[in-house]
Amino acid sequence: MTALRFSGPVLPDGETRELWVVDGTVTYERPAGAETAAEGWIVPGLVDAHNHLGLEDGGGVSDERIEEQALADRANGVLLTRDCGSPADTRWVQERDDLPRLIRCGRHVARTRRYIKGYGQEVEPDELPDTVAAQAAAGDGWVKLVGDWISREEGDLAPSFPADAVAAAIGVAHASGAKVTAHCFGTESLGPLLDAGIDCIEHGTGLTEHHLEQMAAGGVALVPTVLQTSKFPTFAEAGRERFPGYSATMDALYATRREVLMQAHEAGVALYVGSDGGGSTRHGVLHEEILAMADMGLSAYDVLGAASWRGRAWLGWNAGLDEGDPADFVVYDRNPLDDLTVLATPARVVLRGAVVA
Repeated sequence: MTALRFSGPVLPDGETRELWVVDGTVTYERPAGAETAAEGWIVPGLVDAHNHLGLEDGGGVSDERIEEQALADRANGVLLTRDCGSPADTRWVQERDDLPRLIRCGRHVARTRRYIKGYGQEVEPDELPDTVAAQAAAGDGWVKLVGDWISREEGDLAPSFPADAVAAAIGVAHASGAKVTAHCFGTESLGPLLDAGIDCIEHGTGLTEHHLEQMAAGGVALVPTVLQTSKFPTFAEAGRERFPGYSATMDALYATRREVLMQAHEAGVALYVGSDGGGSTRHGVLHEEILAMADMGLSAYDVLGAASWRGRAWLGWNAGLDEGDPADFVVYDRNPLDDLTVLATPARVVLRGAVVA
C-alpha cells in the first residue's frame, strides 16, 4: 500500500503535524515515497453511539439497504457505530473493510405488545433474564432494553418490566461480560435501572437531579439523541385524543429536555452522541445531532469530543491518533471547533488506512 501524507492541526490538542498512513496505521515518522492526500483539520473518526443499522419503518431491511445505510454514515465521517438494537443480522458488515467499524447490540428486548412491531424481541418479565443472556451472546458486548413505552392500560408511559426482573437481567448480562443500555423517555423506569447497575441510558428526558447524581457517581453514560426527542410534540399530538395522559407527559418531557441535558452535563455525566439512525430517522446525519446538541448549550469542544475522541475511548478504541493507531480519521477544510457546520462536508474520510471519501 502506498504511504499517504496528511498535514494540519490534529485534534483534540490541535497541534499542527505531518501524519502519514502506512499499512493502515498512523505514523509520524516520514516514510519514503509518500503521496500527499489532504491538508486540513484532522479529527479522529466520528462515533455514532446510538444507531440502528439494518432497521427502518416496519423492521429489518435487506443487505443491500444495510450497505446503503452504512455508506451514508461513512460519508458523514462516522467510522465507528454502536448499534442500539436491530432485527437484521449485520455481522457481515464487520467483514467489510470499506464499511464503518460496528459494535452490535442484537435486538431490542421489549415487553410483549409494548414496543414497535417488528423491531424487538418481546417477552414477559419471567423471560427477561434468559432473553438478555441470549442477546448478550448474540451481540458484541452490549444489550439494549426498552425501559419504558406507552401502556394502553394506563394511557401513559410506564416501565416495561418490574424492578426485580430488571435487576436479574442486568446481573445476567454483567455476568456474561456484556454492558446494558436502555431506552427511557420517562422517569419511573430510571430508578430500578440505575439501582441495578445499568451502564448507559438512551434519551433520558425524564432524568431527575437524584438520577443524575447517581449516574455521575456510577459512571453511567447518557446518549441524549436530541434529534429524536425533538419529535416529542409530534408523538404527543398523535396520541392526544386517545391517550391524553401520555400526550401531557410527552409535552412536559419536551418542555424540559434542554434543562435535563444541561443538568446532566453540569453534574458530570458522560455524554455521547447518537443519531438514532434507523426506523424513522435517516442515516448519515450525525453532524445534525452534533449541531443540535451544541444548540442546546454544549460547547463545540465538548460535543465534538463526545462524538470523536471521547466516544472512541468509551467504546474501547483509540481516542486520538497516536503512533501505531489504526488510521481512522476525517479531514475538514476548516476548524470544526470554530464552525461545526463543516462536519457536513468532510474533505477526506480515511478508514483502516484507505481514503474512502
